[in-house]
Amino acid sequence: MTAVEPTDRPGPGTGTDAEGDAADGSGNRHYGFPAPLFRALGRIPVPPPADPRTWRSPLRGRWLTSVLGLVLLVGLPVVILTGLLSYIAYGPQFGQAIPGDVGYLRLPPFDWPTSPSWLYRLTQGLHVGLGLVLVPVILTKLWSVVPKLFAWPPVRSLAQLLERISLLALVGGILFELVTGIMNIQYDYSFGFDFYTAHYWGAWVFIAGFLAHVAIKLPTMVRALRTGAPGRWLHDTTAETVPEPPDDEPGHSLVAVSPSPPTMSRRTLIGAVAGGSALVGVLTIGTTVDALRPLAFLSPRGRSYGTGPSDFQVNRTAFAAGVGPGIGDGYALALRGGPAGEVRLDRAALGALPQHTATLPIACVEGWSVTRTWTGVRLRDLAALAGVPAPATAFVQSLERAGPFARVTLQGNQVLDPDALLALRVGEDAGAMADLSLDHGFPARVIVPALPGVHNTKWVGAIDFRSA
Repeated sequence: MTAVEPTDRPGPGTGTDAEGDAADGSGNRHYGFPAPLFRALGRIPVPPPADPRTWRSPLRGRWLTSVLGLVLLVGLPVVILTGLLSYIAYGPQFGQAIPGDVGYLRLPPFDWPTSPSWLYRLTQGLHVGLGLVLVPVILTKLWSVVPKLFAWPPVRSLAQLLERISLLALVGGILFELVTGIMNIQYDYSFGFDFYTAHYWGAWVFIAGFLAHVAIKLPTMVRALRTGAPGRWLHDTTAETVPEPPDDEPGHSLVAVSPSPPTMSRRTLIGAVAGGSALVGVLTIGTTVDALRPLAFLSPRGRSYGTGPSDFQVNRTAFAAGVGPGIGDGYALALRGGPAGEVRLDRAALGALPQHTATLPIACVEGWSVTRTWTGVRLRDLAALAGVPAPATAFVQSLERAGPFARVTLQGNQVLDPDALLALRVGEDAGAMADLSLDHGFPARVIVPALPGVHNTKWVGAIDFRSA
């Protein structure tokens, strides 16, 4: 490998790049840097990936990158927004979202609604499902701009330095979020750190890079889409495919300086990416839509399921929670918060209270959800029985003592919703009901519309209703 002077390679040299500063007498542009520093950069040997001749695909260019970027510009904000909504749904105002103390990145808290009952199912299903659907687009977008990632010299001006810092946050952030997110929905935590904390902070790194990149590159994308002759690029056959016209970034161009013969057309590439995304969507949507459950081939394998009316996914089994089959012996639910003191109800007493049946989805942060019919006692009836008919919050405690969500705080609107239950029975419909299985929370569990699944506490032992 030999050193290449700035005048011997594309990029900094004798060109007339609009970013160039005054020449130093040798004809070389400094691009915002002092001449000695610029000359020193020029004497560093060019790594092979930085040689423009390394990247030879005739498909790369601003138009193709802009088409992929437009798809991500529409899709990624949806993924970002639904992810932040998921964090709010966990109730950060009660200190039960992870991470807890996020300083200046604290989101504005509000009472998470209970209507429509499928709200969390929709937002988290979109977050996970759309994130997976965009994976082929993201990977192709990274492929389309890989020459820029290895451009030489890496930085030619302060403005470009800021751009490349934003790229580091954007590319590093999105790859981190994708890899850890996909591992999470497969329940694979071999990365060795807390997923929720890392995913939250990683999301903000990505968001910062994404916003900066959009601000820098949006005008370029608009120009490329306006002048990119989409009719031509999309209708060219493989034999007709030629490189795009050179852009105005010598040394940092996406267009190959020595293109190889095309092996596919841009139309074929875009079609393959769209087809890949569609396939991922088909194989994912069944995790959220009950009727398409047989198509959910991307669901985690080897998970625990119940039997009969309780035949749906179990995230945390009774065995894992340390709850034994004798939990129902001597069981009594403690209701607290009222002026008369604690009220205790065994399961027979709970069954003798007025029962309510509601068909509600239960949705988890990993993206899966399922609709079941639940029967039990309304939480608002239990609040009235405890002597707190209009609670501001309810503190629910599980008989599982050590679990991360063994204690959950519910908002007042969640307690008072007419379909919010302490469920005793479950089934696919009202005609096929059975007592909760041990893995699904027997003797009693909370079911609240639009509440994240993990907050629908199983093995409920006590509820403390608290007034304002």
